[in-house]
This record gives sequence, C-alpha cells and structure tokens, in this order.
Amino acid sequence: MVEALVATAVAVGSAGIVYVMAAARVVKQYERGVVFRLGKLRGSVRGPGFTLILPFADRLHKVNMQIVTMPVPAQDGITRDNVTVRVDAVIYFKVVDPADAVIQVEDYRFAVSQMAQTSLRSIIGKSDLDDLLSNREKLNQGLELMIDSPAMGWGVQIDRVEIKDVSLPETMKRSMARQAEADRERRARVINADAELQASKKLAEAAGVMSQQPAALQLRLLQTVVAVAAEKNSTLVLPFPVELLRFLERAAPLPPGEAAAAGAPAAEEAAAEAVEVEAPAPEAPGAQAHSKLGMEGPLAEPPSIP
Repeated sequence: MVEALVATAVAVGSAGIVYVMAAARVVKQYERGVVFRLGKLRGSVRGPGFTLILPFADRLHKVNMQIVTMPVPAQDGITRDNVTVRVDAVIYFKVVDPADAVIQVEDYRFAVSQMAQTSLRSIIGKSDLDDLLSNREKLNQGLELMIDSPAMGWGVQIDRVEIKDVSLPETMKRSMARQAEADRERRARVINADAELQASKKLAEAAGVMSQQPAALQLRLLQTVVAVAAEKNSTLVLPFPVELLRFLERAAPLPPGEAAAAGAPAAEEAAAEAVEVEAPAPEAPGAQAHSKLGMEGPLAEPPSIP
C-alpha cells in the first residue's frame, strides 16, 4: 500500500514537473509577451519575468520593445528641378503596442522598411537639389511624418528619420565645383576692392595730416630708412627732400622753342603797356587848325593891311 502511494506521488510529481516545464516561459526586460489561446488573444500583454501559459493551447509571441535602427536602401529619383540623385537614409523606430504589432500587420519591420522607401522617393520628387543638400532638417521632419502616420496603426512609433547621403552625377559635381569656385573668387575680389578703398581713404587722411605738418614727412622718411636697414641687405637709401625737387623744377631753364613760345605773349603784353605809356598829349587848338590847313613849319604871322 505504501509502495503504491509512493509510486502515485512520484507520478504526480513527475507530471507536475513536466507541466511546469511545458507551461513556464521567461520574458526578458526589453520584451513583452502576447498570448494566443486557440488562436484568440488572451488577456493582457505579459510583462517581463516568469510567466505560465496553458500547454498545447496557448502560444506566446515575444515582441522586442527596443529601438530598432533600420537602414533604408538607397533610392534613385529625380528632383523637382530635374536632377538625378541617389539618396539613402536611416530610420529609428520602436514598438509601443505589442498586440497591434502582432495582430495588425504580418511583419512590422518589413512594413516599416517598405513605407520608408516609398516615402523617401516621394520626398525626392517634391524637393529641389538645394533642399536635399542644405535643408535636410525640414526634409527629415517631413519624411518622419509620412512614415509615422500609417505606422501608428501598426503599434509602431517612429522616433527619428535621417537622410544619410545624397549622391550626385559626376557632371553635376563638376558644375557645382565651378560654381563654388567662381563665387569664392567673386567674394575675394569684392573683399580686396573694399580693402583698397579703405586703405585709400586712410592714406588720404594721412596725406592731409602730413601736409599740415611738414616734419611728419621727415619722420616717415626716417622710419622707412630704419625699416630698410633692418633687413640686413646691401641696399643704399639716400633720402632726397621733395621740396628741393620742386625748387629745381622751377629754376630749370626752358628749351629754346618753349622759351620763344612763352616769350611771345610776354612781348605782346610789354608792347601794349608801352603804347599806353607813350601816348602823345592832346595838341593845342592852334596846332589843330594849322594841321587842318596843311601848312608846314611854324605858323606864319597874319599879313598887315595897308
């Protein structure tokens, strides 16, 4: 009798161990368990830790709740300004509702990948090349919104979408390089011209100050001599006053042709002055009458009357 009881207890214990082994499940911290009993969703989502299910009747699907990093394959497209580009991206998403991720879509990873590819093509066709190269933040936000709208029904939340690389044709790269080079050269010329203008203004102000103080010019000349002497070369610098050059220029005799050309107006002015100085005084009335009668010599005395 005792042996029968012991055998029964051993059998029950063995059956219990087998049942527990068949029913026991362990859900990790980053996972959630969705239980289906005979094909129907059973209760709530199982949390992390040890849990039991009904063997041969329940099915436990574990859903990863971590953020998934998924690269989007490069897509060829034509921008709005008719430029052929090749763009690839990366998408970050996670599951927020394990039940919907299992029930609403067959494979949520594949669905998100396909939606990201189609949305990326759509963004390429709606954007200009300049936007793809310089305004990526706005495009990333638009791409995230396009993918997140249908993904919410799948129990998936899109955290971030980033455009990784934009590949351009070689001809377009060369054209952009020439454009950038021309723009940099234009800015360099404008900056150089602006510097020349500012320098000319400063030099004009300095010249005005030196013209008021002649000693400043001599000091500047001495500074130049000191700067040249510090170079340790064999250059000989002889300061020559500018005032002396002007004096020699005024004192230098003119060539014969230029002297005659310059003397002719002076002679005419001297002749005009001489005519004005040597003009005769007005004659007396008798002399005027004598000249009218045409007489020569002294005026004759009037004849006497007998």
